[in-house]
Amino acid sequence: MTARERPRLGYRYDDLFVGMAFRSPGRTITDADLVGFSGLTGDYSELHTSDVYAKSSQFGRRVAQGMLGLAYAHGLMWARTGELRETAIAFLGITDWKFVGPIFIGDTLFVNYRLAELRDSRSRPTQAIATFDVSLVNQDEVEVQRGRKVLLVSKVPLAAVAASGGRAPEGPRG
Repeated sequence: MTARERPRLGYRYDDLFVGMAFRSPGRTITDADLVGFSGLTGDYSELHTSDVYAKSSQFGRRVAQGMLGLAYAHGLMWARTGELRETAIAFLGITDWKFVGPIFIGDTLFVNYRLAELRDSRSRPTQAIATFDVSLVNQDEVEVQRGRKVLLVSKVPLAAVAASGGRAPEGPRG
């Protein structure tokens, strides 16, 4: 199968529309996630690392770091699904992010996200700015985090996708 015969790996700019909704696959949080994230970030708070401490807390058990949830939300959205592989250029930022509930070991997280805004870039005619309303939920559909994420997207197929063995670009290179 040649690169030109391969199926598209995700949505392109022309496929996107305000209101478009997505749901990520799930990811179950493990003890290793908390320990690894503590080592990576230096956040060794007893709420995340001590069963004895956490048992006496308002949560009654260990809780994942809030930033761990945010990091997994990001990874579950685009990197894991590949939905915007042929479009995404760069992550631009987060706004209004709220930590609204605890994440426990054993919870399976999903991300529900919706394209809330899509506008042309003011400085780059072949690019656009996509803003997503994001909700991180657990296996019971209880929202644990929410906010907005902003992504720079290409209006033309990305040459980098073809260079990495993906589908060859059609038209001008991005």
